Amino acid sequence: MSVLTFGETMALTTAQDLGPLAHVSTMRLGIGGAETNFAIALRRLGVPVTWVGRVGSDSLGDRVARELHAERLDAHVVRDPDAPTGLMVKERRTSTSTRVWYYRAGSAGSRFRIGDIPETLWDGVRALHVTGITPALSDTACKATLFYVERARERGIAVSFDLNYRRALWTRTEAAPVYRQIIEQADIVFAGTEEAAIAVGDGTASELAERLCELGTDEAVIKLGDRGALVRARGTEYVCTAVPVDVVDSVGAGDGFVAGYLSERLVDAPIDQRLRTATTVGAFACTVPGDWEGMPRRDELDLLTSEEAVTR
Repeated sequence: MSVLTFGETMALTTAQDLGPLAHVSTMRLGIGGAETNFAIALRRLGVPVTWVGRVGSDSLGDRVARELHAERLDAHVVRDPDAPTGLMVKERRTSTSTRVWYYRAGSAGSRFRIGDIPETLWDGVRALHVTGITPALSDTACKATLFYVERARERGIAVSFDLNYRRALWTRTEAAPVYRQIIEQADIVFAGTEEAAIAVGDGTASELAERLCELGTDEAVIKLGDRGALVRARGTEYVCTAVPVDVVDSVGAGDGFVAGYLSERLVDAPIDQRLRTATTVGAFACTVPGDWEGMPRRDELDLLTSEEAVTR
């Protein structure tokens, strides 16, 4: 049931105190990236995952590689001597709001290209997961994303696509045709309502899911944040409410949601179960600072609804 994914993982510095960065004196160093947030969450749920990406031949690249191997990912790390590892800076502006700045122009991750995934890594892969971030990084990364999606289809490997729009990387007009091209080849598509609208126009969650399926995907999942999620598959619609938690940091929740959903889809669990696991994993991600640190292991999924405050 191995899953293959690729993308840019960056070093991440997070303010330890609330307030503007101009007045913060302590930062915490870590890593972050949509594809590795997803991969770590999926691996903690017991699914083998291979991640491929570029980092610089620098100490921040060392940190990325170290963390991914520590999380037991099969990480194929391409070290680029001619470009630095990208950087994210996270400001905890208030107790309920976070702002993130990206320093990734010309980064090693943006230089991802066709040929970075060795042929041997496809052996045993059941699903390829891609996001809309990677094709926005550069022309070579966009071509590689489209190439590897087509490569997966040729091999009979399921394709999962999370739109994951980043307005700092490209415009909605630039993103739309690329999104549609991938959606047409994807078996399952994940998107928030605003992201889905980029590809298929404005509408309700139900209308957006139906239009995504009309483009060619078998299964459309609309992420609704603290309102839960909606799925359309084989002409049937399913809805699920969110798991309520006290939110500490919501970054990474969508990636955890996708991992939870796919972990159940890989074993052909019913859609209701896929949604329960997805919303639970997404909720866990919100309970601690960091993009992926709060992702649960499978034996922890019941903790959020447990009446026992202490497990002995």
